[in-house]
Amino acid sequence: MHCVRKITDDLFWVGANDNRLTLFENIHPIPRGVSYNSYLLLDEQSVLFDTVDWSACRQLLENVRFLLQGRELDVLVINHMEPDHGASIEEVLIRYPKCKIISTEKSFMLMHQFGFDIDSHEQIQVTDGDTACFGRHTVAFVTAPMVHWPEAMITLDTTNGALFSADAFGSFISLNGKLFNDEVNFDRDWIDEARRYYTNIVGKYGPHVQKLIGKAAPLLDQIKFICPLHGPVWRSNIDYILDKYQHWSSYEPESKSVMIVYASMYGNTEAAAQALAAKLCERGITDIAVYDVSKTHVSYLIGEAFRVSHIVLASVTYNLGIYPVMLNFLNDMKALNLQNRTFAIVENGSWAVKSGDLMYQFLDEQMKCMTILNERLSLASSLKESQVDEMDNLADSIAANMREN
Repeated sequence: MHCVRKITDDLFWVGANDNRLTLFENIHPIPRGVSYNSYLLLDEQSVLFDTVDWSACRQLLENVRFLLQGRELDVLVINHMEPDHGASIEEVLIRYPKCKIISTEKSFMLMHQFGFDIDSHEQIQVTDGDTACFGRHTVAFVTAPMVHWPEAMITLDTTNGALFSADAFGSFISLNGKLFNDEVNFDRDWIDEARRYYTNIVGKYGPHVQKLIGKAAPLLDQIKFICPLHGPVWRSNIDYILDKYQHWSSYEPESKSVMIVYASMYGNTEAAAQALAAKLCERGITDIAVYDVSKTHVSYLIGEAFRVSHIVLASVTYNLGIYPVMLNFLNDMKALNLQNRTFAIVENGSWAVKSGDLMYQFLDEQMKCMTILNERLSLASSLKESQVDEMDNLADSIAANMREN
């Protein structure tokens, strides 16, 4: 049974939803699923923009067949070759043997690497400034290397203003019937998953996203729809999602807020983290999120780290080092290029309190553009009543820094 949605004249969503997959890229939890978006243009030539993951191939083929009504598929445009979008290429080509393929040079290289039999089909390589006309519709191509694969490009339909944005502007969460951003409460229900998607998948490549935004700037006033490969199609409030991407790709915080991430073996470091959260609330700082690093998947921590301005790391010492899952969080922040944040440190240890110095050293030597507050709370096994002043000083330091910056 087909399942399609009309976007605008001649353009249809023909993708699929995946509510069975538990780990995106076999690493990131997706408890609310994910969509694989593909788009079909019915012009004088029929044009399919990207395919879907192998698990959704049957649904894609049914959707395309329904809309074509016996017509041939004339053109397949591949903006991104990652298998959650490109895995069904060969199946599409088997069913439509006269179909031409439009993509970048590196994309064709990857098709061969994945073993796709494409050589019996006409292959048209495109790059920046190239265009293609399918009848009434003309599209322009802009390469988007390392957003987040080297072969990626985006395609703008200059006739209807649809931007096929590859993995940019995407999000976790299945669409489940809803397609457009104005059919969901995005700021309430979707923004955290959109941020988690961007920061964990694309976050490392902020400079490349900034470069793409610069290249696409002359086209921005033509965009009426943003058609990503995951998540809703944007047909209104486009400035909202553009602003989010500007913050995320430039590593600027979205809001003045605090996340407290604690690593606690027996609850003592957790108690200090909770006490600090209460102290901050007493100082009028209520946008606070507290996370147990051992129970929270690191992808959620990364998403939150890109949102907030201030991060408190509270870690027990473990084998004279940083608690392993806290170290994993630090390594992920480094790998994803997080910058421009202010950190405070809480350390604990029963006979050798080392975690604070080691976390400071990691932030100072291995990460970029980080501010580390001088005030530090150091615990010997547990927080003592005699340390109330130290806790107050740390809370005052965080609050003052937030007011100043």
